[in-house]
Amino acid sequence: MGERFVVVPVDGGVGVAGEGEHSDGVVADPAPDPGGGGGSSSSSAGTVEEKEAGEDSVFEPQDPNAVVPILEYNREPNKYGDGVPKENSPFINNTDNDKGNSYDGTNMALFEEEMDSNPMVSSLLNKLANYTNLTQGAQEHEEADDDEGPKKKAVKSPQMGTFMGVYLPCLQNILGVILFLRLTWIVGTAGILESLAIVCLCCSCTMLTAISMSAIATNGVVPAGGSYYMISRSLGPEFGGAVGLCFYLGTTFAGSMYILGTIEILLTYIVPKAAIFVAEKKEDEVEALLNNMRVYGTCCLTLMSIVVFVGVKYVNKLALVFLACVILSILSIYAGVIKTIFEPPDFPVCMMGNRTLQNHNFDSCLKTEVIDNLTVTTKLWQLFCEGPELNATCNDYFVNNNLTLMQGIPGLKSRVISENMWSEYGPIGTKVESKKLDSDPVGDSSQDIYMPYVVNDITTFFTLLVGIYFPSVTGIMAGSNRSGDLRDAQKSIPIGTILAIATTSFIYVTCVVLFGACIEGVLLRDKFGDSVKGNLVIGTLSWPSPWVIVIGSFFSCCGAGLQSLTGAPRLLQAIARDGIVPFLQVFGHGKANGEPTWALLLTAGICEIGILIASLDAVAPILSMFFLMCYLFVNLACAVQTLLRTPNWRPRFKYYHWALSFLGMSLCLALMFICSWYYAIVAMAIASCIYKYIEYRGAEKEWGDGIRGLSLNAARYALIRLEEAPPHTKNWRPQVLVLLNVDSDQGVKHPRLLSLTTQLKAGKGLTIVGNVLEGTYLTKEAEAKKAEQNIKSAMSAERTKGFCHVVVSSNLRDGFSHLIQSAGLGGMKHNTVLMAWPGTWRQSNDPQSWKNFIETVRESTAAHHALLVAKNVDSFPTNQDRLGEGTIDVWWVVHDGGMLMLLPFLLRQHKVWRKCKMRIFTVAQMDDNSIQMKKDLQMFLYHLRLDAEVEVVEMHDNDISAFTYEKTLVMEQRSQMLKQMQLSRTEREREIQSITDESRSSIRRKNQDAAQSTELSRQSSQMEDTQEDEAQLIHDRNTASHATINDKADTGPERVHMTWTKDKLFTERNRNRECNANVAVRDLFNMKPNQSNVRRMHTAVKLNEVVVNKSQGAHLVLLNMPGPPKNRGGDENYMEFLEVLLEGLNRVLLVRGGGREVITIYS
Repeated sequence: MGERFVVVPVDGGVGVAGEGEHSDGVVADPAPDPGGGGGSSSSSAGTVEEKEAGEDSVFEPQDPNAVVPILEYNREPNKYGDGVPKENSPFINNTDNDKGNSYDGTNMALFEEEMDSNPMVSSLLNKLANYTNLTQGAQEHEEADDDEGPKKKAVKSPQMGTFMGVYLPCLQNILGVILFLRLTWIVGTAGILESLAIVCLCCSCTMLTAISMSAIATNGVVPAGGSYYMISRSLGPEFGGAVGLCFYLGTTFAGSMYILGTIEILLTYIVPKAAIFVAEKKEDEVEALLNNMRVYGTCCLTLMSIVVFVGVKYVNKLALVFLACVILSILSIYAGVIKTIFEPPDFPVCMMGNRTLQNHNFDSCLKTEVIDNLTVTTKLWQLFCEGPELNATCNDYFVNNNLTLMQGIPGLKSRVISENMWSEYGPIGTKVESKKLDSDPVGDSSQDIYMPYVVNDITTFFTLLVGIYFPSVTGIMAGSNRSGDLRDAQKSIPIGTILAIATTSFIYVTCVVLFGACIEGVLLRDKFGDSVKGNLVIGTLSWPSPWVIVIGSFFSCCGAGLQSLTGAPRLLQAIARDGIVPFLQVFGHGKANGEPTWALLLTAGICEIGILIASLDAVAPILSMFFLMCYLFVNLACAVQTLLRTPNWRPRFKYYHWALSFLGMSLCLALMFICSWYYAIVAMAIASCIYKYIEYRGAEKEWGDGIRGLSLNAARYALIRLEEAPPHTKNWRPQVLVLLNVDSDQGVKHPRLLSLTTQLKAGKGLTIVGNVLEGTYLTKEAEAKKAEQNIKSAMSAERTKGFCHVVVSSNLRDGFSHLIQSAGLGGMKHNTVLMAWPGTWRQSNDPQSWKNFIETVRESTAAHHALLVAKNVDSFPTNQDRLGEGTIDVWWVVHDGGMLMLLPFLLRQHKVWRKCKMRIFTVAQMDDNSIQMKKDLQMFLYHLRLDAEVEVVEMHDNDISAFTYEKTLVMEQRSQMLKQMQLSRTEREREIQSITDESRSSIRRKNQDAAQSTELSRQSSQMEDTQEDEAQLIHDRNTASHATINDKADTGPERVHMTWTKDKLFTERNRNRECNANVAVRDLFNMKPNQSNVRRMHTAVKLNEVVVNKSQGAHLVLLNMPGPPKNRGGDENYMEFLEVLLEGLNRVLLVRGGGREVITIYS
């Protein structure tokens, strides 16, 4: 196969096809990749964590030596994202046939570099002219079976027209078992008027559905898959999968119904003596019949499954035979009706009083008869009396009432139609009686159950009859299911389907009227023909013989059952191969020729459930639910597409309207609850569960469905409304912009940031995951797409619901600045920035990494966004972890609008943190009343409805320790050294290492030096100006940079006084201010630290000691994040202060508020 680029498929969804994708041509692949486009995963994140010991900032520069994949080659055939077998598409991505044709023209030389992805219009039109929609479905399977030679036969183009391809298949599927076995009973029970109402209700439903289906089917090519394909591509994979499975279950239970109908005809009308179970008592007859149905039904199902397994071609070849049986049976009914005008058939019904008798065990409708001048009793006498003697004790009703012989089919001229107009409902066991005849009732009817009366076998009512009748109008999808075999599907499907529905509706309406006009009501209500010697009631009307209907209906039911067992597995296979329901993927496999073997086994198993129910009247409402659910969503799909007016909604069938679709949808929903409200609830629950399962676990699909358009309109409307006013404090929740970093291979470095986001958001609100690549978009386009795909994979793995935004910028700082400013849309913008602490900033050769971090802090503050910085983020729990008993400690030092209170509450909503308790610590100064502070804080939390332990920590103004002094000195020495000395890279690394060693040795001396402290009084610090007076680092946002202030005195660190008086401090401060700030460094180790930095370091050390002492064992520590200095010269010192503040703590979340209240005590 020729070499080819992987480019964007036009009708297979947007995106570059992922690696590892394989062909899925016309002949179905037994193991398609359900994942669709995009083969990248988030596995690289784990390897990155193993490779790097420390954490990396999102601001670390990208590896300049990284190889940029410009365009990947793929020698495999194209595989589309939706898993649907495609034809030889003439569109842009099909370049196999053109690879050898090099472009040698000059007129279009301007476009020759894009010729691989954008073909010339002339070649495109040439392909479109030769484009054919190849036959799909069972035809390839037949050809695969017939293919014995080394070379496969050429596949013929579809040649079926409207009549053979749509009209007759629909006719065969619609007319069936209910017409032959139950329609007469429905007419007799409901009466002509209510029967017409049932027929019109159901036929109107299918007609409206057919109009909607015609609009959808003519809006582009409909591949094999029929209704499932139409619904899934119109309403999306979730609805498509849910309704597709409902349609599959309906088709499967239809197979059960047809098999039960076959066995009922066999055991009741053809060979009644074949029954295995025979009732010894009258009351056991029903149970014996059901057991016979179960045994013979299971055998019939097994036989049909074997036939389907051996080869569907046999079923297809027999289809015309079965169709001929149906048509001949219907013609015989009309012929019999016409014959009743001239010569009604002789089918007498024996009546006792006004009660109908079962005519199985007697020949004459007489109590006694005269034989050889002797009066003898008949067989009927023996059924009602204790013996054949004339003086035997007999049933009271038998004694008091006369026997009458009534013609079961009086004919069209008999005016029986007026008697059959009205309904005759009744509970189970109700006797079938005639209103024309008189009756002498008796008081004791306890023995009637043992008498040969014709009675109702079930309780009858209008809604039950609707549920039983509705399957007789299903089957309207037969034409669309054969769309691949049609010469012009867009023309044939609407015409053939609507004509078939019109024809069958006419047949049903005329049959209802003619049955009521020709047949006596007592015979109509005799479901199994017991009063006419076990004949099929509709058969008594047919001409030339009842056996025409019996045999015809038997083969019709057999054929319909085989069709169901053929179609249902293929429907399941289509759903499985789409990959939208993960646990069904095994049913996408089959035999070498594509036969769905596993799907057939599952179908047979579900079909067996219906057969074990064993009652045609009980199974019919079940499949009615599933078909009605399917029709409901076909109407919904058409209504949604019409109302949205999407540019692609251009059906060739013009006679549709959204109001008709909405009416059809409403009618389907009403019929569901009319048939059986509890079955309707169960069917909707099943569809809802499937929908949520596909939404939660299913593969991502892009089918251009209408629900996406509806979502777009709803989103646009909501965004416009949202921007009208800022959110109220009650509605405020963190809308997070996650600043993520990727490595040189575009793998996600810190996936735990996404885990933290998921735990914080729980799927609510907005999440934008941003990343910046350094360079230009023209050269980094491939890397940007790969990074975006990897981030999306990581988001999927961490169950982070949100959007990914990868930006290519000339430098990282500008890129993150652009993200902070412009991410989001309208009112859906982020209000919180989440990023990782740059743990390796000290080891980084490029100071730009930590400078970018500080600039992002500044810009988040300027944009009034809250800021969350996670330290040691790789040690944060995953979504699968469950933290045990522990605490989330909040160190509330300054008020930030309530973010510190809100975040633990949100985290504890997630099951990872659910068992953790919340503790709030606040810091009290010397003048504060700590007891009152604790009471006030407890009351505040009470009003906030937050459960937390409260503790007030007293931090007195202790003397500055020698350790603090020396640590500040080392920090400033390091900063000055890197600024002033122009060292080579190797020398700089050695110098940094030596100073780091000195800093570590000073830390080891901490315990010895802690005892020695200076007396720096609180009153002394108050003498300084306002900026320097704010000694606590956490309160200081106006820090002046130390810059290059140095002490001219030659006093070394070993001569520094460890006791400071007020005067000495004041004098020293003034002396430092008078110094020239630009004096060069003479000796780094003779400098004295800036006193402001000493105080800030002191705050960091003391606060760190308190936090470590109280919260070292906490699962998470939340701490106010100090603001960066306004003078950028002190940025490096700011990073050192934060390092000291966080030293010794494992999981820390630094929090900065966004300048607004985010939590309120009001309801």
